[in-house]
Amino acid sequence: MKKIFAIILSVAMVFSVSACEAADENTSSAVSVLETVVTETESEISSVVSEPEIQNFDIKLTFLGDMILAKQKDISPSGRFDEYAEKNPPEYFLSKVKDILAADDFTIANLENVLSDHELTPREKNYSPAFWFKSKTSNVNVLTAGSVEAVLLTNNHIMDYGEEGFNDTINTLTNAGLKYGTNDNTIYLEKNGFKIAVICAGLWAEYNVSNIVNRIKDAEQNSNFQVVFFHGGTEKLHAPETYKVNAAHTFVDNGADLVVGGHPHVLQPREIYNGVEIVYSVGNFCYGGALRPENRTVIYQYTLNVNPETLSTETHSSEIIPCYVYTGSINNYQPAPITDETHKQKVLEFMDGKTDSPI
Repeated sequence: MKKIFAIILSVAMVFSVSACEAADENTSSAVSVLETVVTETESEISSVVSEPEIQNFDIKLTFLGDMILAKQKDISPSGRFDEYAEKNPPEYFLSKVKDILAADDFTIANLENVLSDHELTPREKNYSPAFWFKSKTSNVNVLTAGSVEAVLLTNNHIMDYGEEGFNDTINTLTNAGLKYGTNDNTIYLEKNGFKIAVICAGLWAEYNVSNIVNRIKDAEQNSNFQVVFFHGGTEKLHAPETYKVNAAHTFVDNGADLVVGGHPHVLQPREIYNGVEIVYSVGNFCYGGALRPENRTVIYQYTLNVNPETLSTETHSSEIIPCYVYTGSINNYQPAPITDETHKQKVLEFMDGKTDSPI
């Protein structure tokens, strides 16, 4: 800028000298000098004021496991989620992980209970043991206070209280500003024009696969990146069943860029298939379904580096953050990152398929 100022000053001096010359001087030479200086000045300014370099940007996605913000029907509230919800503010439950979740762009969790303030009749279930989970609508504040932006609803408890309970849940989530995914409603997330489709689906058997593939194809028309977040499998099993592995591979073969699963209430490992990450189960998270669930889970994060001109992903990375499901002697419904290095390493080794158990 100092150089530009000096050039402009020179222009002024030349112009002044030219004006003071005798009338019979050849003024065309002064004009020529002035034009030359102005041209050089424009060139200098152009070289200094250049176009800013376009920078790529990151999008960080976080996936959480099963969240039951309720107690089981017809059992004593003592020590259960409902009692904790009465005694503590919504911020209590995810307070130990809030900083992690708030630092991402989008957090997606599996919400596995009905949200309703109505007296509802539980749906009949023809198997045993059977469980029903319903909480007050105010428990939605656990999600918003914890920086959760979207939830999967394609699970086996969202219809525990029939259509009315399901509709109450949808209305509660909508009023709270949360996105939700169902078997016919794909979640769309967007940052700086880059669109991510999160295809939530139940995956109970092979017959679910073709419908999910069709939804991947549909989502490709409306998004830049497609995620399948499924719910299904056998509970308390640390290894994915063959049908689930085959299904996840089929999703990748048909365009899925990331596959994440849940439902077993325990962790299942990660796999890289044709360059795409598959996490078969992210386990439980803030889990009101039991007093002593298996006390290992993860926060799974996936980061995209996006070119803003082409809206394409140039690189990606992932991180598995080992966590406890609870931090008391029994469930206190407060998941937290694991600080014990031995415990942490066991979870990481399990998630990479090196061991059979995360504990």
